[in-house]
Amino acid sequence: MNNITANDLKTKGISIIQSALDQQTEAVISVRGKQRFVVMDLAHYQYLRECELSTAIIESKADMEAGRYIEESAEAHLTRLENME
Repeated sequence: MNNITANDLKTKGISIIQSALDQQTEAVISVRGKQRFVVMDLAHYQYLRECELSTAIIESKADMEAGRYIEESAEAHLTRLENME
């Protein structure tokens, strides 16, 4: 993964990000020697979000098939959540 320093970003601007993303799908921005941020193309971000949502659906279906869910009214659900605090 490409590593961009905060100073590189300050002096070269968006062009350094574009250059990094031309080589890989993600680039890391370091601040004072520590990796702090990841930047990526919006299309790649949207792809990752779709993967995340697909995984959540698969996990939810597995939970339902295994009986790991509660069937209740909205009011009962809110009461249960309030009691969890």
